[in-house]
Amino acid sequence: MKRTIRKPTALQTGLRALACAFILSVCSSALADLSAPAAEVIVNELSGKTQDNFSSFLAAVAKLDAAKDLDIRTLQKGFRDEHSLTDSQRNNVYHLLGIYARLKYGDEAIQTLAKLVAIPTFEVESLPQYENPEFLRFGATLGRIAKDFGLEFRDVDDRVYEVSLGKPRGELIGLHAHADVVPVNPSLWVLPDGTQLDPFVMTRIGDRLYGRGTQDDKNGIVVALYAMRAVQDEELPLLRHFRLLVDTREETGGESIPWYFKTNPVPDYNIALDGDYPVVIAEKAYGTVMASFPVRASAVEGAVVIDMTGGLATNQIPAQATVWIQSHAPADLIASLNAKGAQFAATHGGNFSVRASEDERGVRLDVLGVSAHSSAPESGINPVSRMFALLDTLHTEGVLESNQFTDAASYATANWGLDYFGTRAGIAYSDAFMGPLTAAQTFVSSDEVRLRTAVNLRMPIGRNPGELAAGLRTNLEDWASSQRMDVTFDITTGEPMYRNPEGAWVNALLDVAVHNLGVPREFGSSAGGTSIHDLPNGVQFGLAMPNEKYTGHNANEFKSVHQFLLDLSIVTEMIARLGGMPTM
Repeated sequence: MKRTIRKPTALQTGLRALACAFILSVCSSALADLSAPAAEVIVNELSGKTQDNFSSFLAAVAKLDAAKDLDIRTLQKGFRDEHSLTDSQRNNVYHLLGIYARLKYGDEAIQTLAKLVAIPTFEVESLPQYENPEFLRFGATLGRIAKDFGLEFRDVDDRVYEVSLGKPRGELIGLHAHADVVPVNPSLWVLPDGTQLDPFVMTRIGDRLYGRGTQDDKNGIVVALYAMRAVQDEELPLLRHFRLLVDTREETGGESIPWYFKTNPVPDYNIALDGDYPVVIAEKAYGTVMASFPVRASAVEGAVVIDMTGGLATNQIPAQATVWIQSHAPADLIASLNAKGAQFAATHGGNFSVRASEDERGVRLDVLGVSAHSSAPESGINPVSRMFALLDTLHTEGVLESNQFTDAASYATANWGLDYFGTRAGIAYSDAFMGPLTAAQTFVSSDEVRLRTAVNLRMPIGRNPGELAAGLRTNLEDWASSQRMDVTFDITTGEPMYRNPEGAWVNALLDVAVHNLGVPREFGSSAGGTSIHDLPNGVQFGLAMPNEKYTGHNANEFKSVHQFLLDLSIVTEMIARLGGMPTM
């Protein structure tokens, strides 16, 4: 999932102001007593010291100058009583509980994250996720952890994993995360200093935890588990109950959650720990344009493309795209390709590179860009679109013989090009709050029958997705007919999510994020979709920082230790605070 926080419209600003005014009329100023600098002092002073329980932690806090105005003794006496503290005091308890969870469980949570990263939970073609032994192993591991924490666990047909906090009482709040990850190309997991990483061995270097899933989204599972553990162990009174729902198909179709809700209760409130801070109230629609080209024979006298690779998933822009070419004069072709590739790169921005060499399959042509999540194409340099554009140039110049690979290159260049706004395809538009439509060339797959390549669409409000898809299909089929090209198109589109930020609960989330992170107090929009997209009262609440490049779906994916521990603190505070609110 991911991305892009945007400023609110005048309507949303007004709604937010009304909501805040209402909250402030019934509550003391949220978190005003425990300032962010004071919280930082508490963390620094007590880091590395054993924390037996929350009460003893509060006693240690009481000895610090940073907490001299907090009346810790009153907080110690009243944190398990629903009625003995004021709203302001209770919010201070929740904030301190978050800090306590971070200090008590932080190191253990990092070790747990490493255990989950070590399980390669990516899609295997032709094998249902619920039969994949790695997902079965993940479910069993998650179940053992939850039960060790005293939390209720249920494996729902190996499709969704449930972890529940609190007996059924009041509203049900769903926390959403996912176990599946996008595939990896291990050869690309190399740091600038040459260090080779194993994507499924979490490696700590400095403040970074490298590994597939550290950012998207096994970190969300882990911080939710430890936050629930902290709230339960300290016996905080809850006016409502919580359920962590771990999806197994978020990255590859998303059908598990809808399937689950056919026979299980839909939470009254739904919070995705798989997006952006502070609180995201809008998600673009997800769409895919899959073009399929049947294999056709090439002339044998010239250079012929025999295979290519690009993105391994439709929602992943890779760092590298590769082409293999058969030639009777490989040395001459390599020299020509290196010269033409350097010229092509120089005339198209100079921010990527092209390299030709020889391997056991023939002449190898690598286009090296910068990986990115497909919802944020502006954060990377797409080697797939550049590979196609270069191949189309080489084909036009007579360097390459015609076949399905040059057909795909012609299609991609004519209809999509190097921009990622859908301009050439005639579908470009933008919304003031949610931003522009984006169209990223991603997935490439070939076999002995066909070549397939995908464009991933992210669509804001402003256009009817069905009408956009129909018009796009007409444009593409008209182009294919004019070129007498054999190609079929499979176009799918969803609906964007857009919600008004209403209620004390969503503004409480905003308060927690703003206070802990120092970000502007504004609701945001994301280009990425999550499992709360079609659920009631659904928002994203972290765990990625706005205006920082998202590393999920990238080679060398990482989560910073500092942010992971802060997430643990924030999610603990969030659960405690929502659980204790008189009304949502």
